[in-house]
Amino acid sequence: MIELSITGDVAHVVLDNPAKLNALDEQAIRDVDAAYAEAQGAGVRALVLRGEGRAFCAGRDISGVDPRDDDVLGYLGGLVTPLLQRMAAFPAPTFAAAHGACLGVGLGLLIATDVVYVADTAKVGSPFAALGATLDSGGHALFFERLGAHKTLDLIYTGRLMSGTEAVQSGLFSQVLPADDVTAATIAAAERAAQGATGAFLASKDLVRRLRDERLGLWASIDVENAAQAALCDSDDYREGFAAFQEKRPPQFTGR
Repeated sequence: MIELSITGDVAHVVLDNPAKLNALDEQAIRDVDAAYAEAQGAGVRALVLRGEGRAFCAGRDISGVDPRDDDVLGYLGGLVTPLLQRMAAFPAPTFAAAHGACLGVGLGLLIATDVVYVADTAKVGSPFAALGATLDSGGHALFFERLGAHKTLDLIYTGRLMSGTEAVQSGLFSQVLPADDVTAATIAAAERAAQGATGAFLASKDLVRRLRDERLGLWASIDVENAAQAALCDSDDYREGFAAFQEKRPPQFTGR
């Protein structure tokens, strides 16, 4: 159900259970976690996450769940949250191609990814009122930060799903593309990033994380930028970038 392949410096993690819209049960969450761990161990310089079939991921697979003895904290707190933390901390740029249903845990996977390209026909929102459940996997934080309280609660109360176009226009994700183009565009972006200055990318990734989680102010963020730039001076890629500029040639970065 979860496939990992590595092409050059790019890892590809594929959710491959289209009959269930790539909904994830406990074992599937473990398998995604294992795929990210293996990709990290392989030292890749970019990663692409996508889903097969009509949807990216419709969320948790509840087809066999009895609500009378559902260990929801074990699933969400014990499995999903650690996975999202691993994904967010992945030591290379990460990209996701999102199409069809992107709900619940599926939305969480996108939140934990650095760059998300969305099909115009994607469906994003909180349809859980019909289950007597609530939005999870970081959805409240994303919606509140980007949409504000009123629109967040409107989506939750009504169960209305945003299209991929509306989601990008609302600032949730990076780019919206025709459904037929989103996977190829995502892979192309990852391949470009894999040829870039990985250390510089990771410095920006960490700073963006701190801006979000620590709410750094302007001057504090400038101090972090200054320190990051000073640390990069000792890298091969920094020296190669300057040399390439001065010699008027394309840089050849190695990620070191």
